[in-house]
Amino acid sequence: MKILVVEDNPMNMELAADLLEVAGYEVLQAINAMDGISVATTQHPDLILMDLGLPGMNGLEATKILKADPITIGIPILALTAHSMPADEALVIKTGCDGYISKPIDTRQFVKTIEKYLPVERPQK
Repeated sequence: MKILVVEDNPMNMELAADLLEVAGYEVLQAINAMDGISVATTQHPDLILMDLGLPGMNGLEATKILKADPITIGIPILALTAHSMPADEALVIKTGCDGYISKPIDTRQFVKTIEKYLPVERPQK
């Protein structure tokens, strides 16, 4: 299964990618929202991890675009953010994200949390 990580911080990207690759996932990478949207529409990942604090267009704006596009509407999107207040989580879900992972990433729970949102079987294209 393919997971797209949209993250502008190189250290956070490396950590997420390493954890996912060790767990057996193919990792697609994008360093900003526009690249993330492009990769999502052309590569059809099974899940997207979306940093919310991206430069230019933020992750919530990118999520709205992805959830409005028939090509990407069904892809689960998990927000990655350093903001971890209950009101922040509610806003993220209201905006269209399917779930929420706070930073710093808990390396022991990261993959387990993501797997809750992955399809049981790979959808046919």
